[in-house]
Amino acid sequence: MMFSSSQVSTQLRVVTGGRGWGSVRVVVADDDVLLREGLASLLNGNGFEVVGRAGTGPEAIELTRATTPEMVILDIRMPPGQRTEGLEVARQIRAEFPEIGIVLLSAYVEVEHATELLGSGRGVGYLLKSRVTEVDEFFDALGRVGRGGWVVDPELVSELITAPRRSDPLAELSQREREVLKLVAEGRSNAGIAHQLWISEGTVEKHVRSILTKLGLTDSAEDHRRVLAVLRYLEAI
Repeated sequence: MMFSSSQVSTQLRVVTGGRGWGSVRVVVADDDVLLREGLASLLNGNGFEVVGRAGTGPEAIELTRATTPEMVILDIRMPPGQRTEGLEVARQIRAEFPEIGIVLLSAYVEVEHATELLGSGRGVGYLLKSRVTEVDEFFDALGRVGRGGWVVDPELVSELITAPRRSDPLAELSQREREVLKLVAEGRSNAGIAHQLWISEGTVEKHVRSILTKLGLTDSAEDHRRVLAVLRYLEAI
């Protein structure tokens, strides 16, 4: 779904109260000045500290090196090619500053980009730009990335679930296990999944263990295996 910058900037005028984020330092990078400034205003009004604004990939890297923020939010498509420059920036930032959280924004669902980003480690997010206007969800996603988690936009996950596959890595999973994996792919915690599906957290834990076992992911820490479970699915699309 494409969301125009004018719609985004209008929605970003909504002012919400402080969310107890502390002083999280952020660099915002997007060549659309309306979105960039609107996003910076929204962040500054909710406890974040925007320490840099960039319109190109090189500017984003330079600002990150100069300010060492806790998080970088950047568009996938940036000048000069408007293709995957933001992803290249994310790779470089992750290589130089693995502790910095990275959130990529995109106007379109792009599966391969989400797959690569998830594989880069903890503290990463992939969101559609339309998600920015859903303020509570947007800040919830930033919070999870800031705590070292990872987030995949629900619309992307929904498209993956219904997309035709060359092979189905989830063939052995029950319908409920597929529902749980969908929410895992969005970056939800066990408690969040339990709330969403109206089941107990203990039941979610059993489903997650079953999913990991059926996918053959039994030798790593659970947080890492959860990411691998999602990657196993994405790579089969």
